[in-house]
Amino acid sequence: MQVSTTEIKELREKTGAGVIDCKKALLEAKGSFEKAVEILNQRGLALARKKADREAANGIIEAYVHQGGQIAVLVEMNCETDFVARTEEFKELAHNLALQIAAMSPQFVSPEDMPKDTDADTKTACLLLQPSIKDPEKTVQDLITETIAKVGENIRVRRFVRFEIGY
Repeated sequence: MQVSTTEIKELREKTGAGVIDCKKALLEAKGSFEKAVEILNQRGLALARKKADREAANGIIEAYVHQGGQIAVLVEMNCETDFVARTEEFKELAHNLALQIAAMSPQFVSPEDMPKDTDADTKTACLLLQPSIKDPEKTVQDLITETIAKVGENIRVRRFVRFEIGY
């Protein structure tokens, strides 16, 4: 079976996966675009699980101040190397998470950070479980997993703080 460069390019643009990975996924899916996306997503999840135990000691702090200066966010994102911390994919993820925090006002990074006596809904209180403001079909954790698959390193949200005038 032959796979066209147009199909590979389209799949690469949608998933961010490498050219060879896209070609293999399309061949494995026998040309089905949707099946190839699913295959690449599964591979990304497997890669993220493999890398989850790696230490993420480098990274960046992203700052975002909303128009009018009424809301501000600082978010610390960690990865394994400073090389990845300087990539556009990593910087874009950090910026998108800062926007997410500004818009959705989570209280905790993950359910593990919640105190035992808290009765807050985990899907709204925990950043990683919230639906993404950019793509509501995906959670914030899904976005991080996709970026892990693209850059090949473990990525973590270490902490964040959100400031709002009057609160």
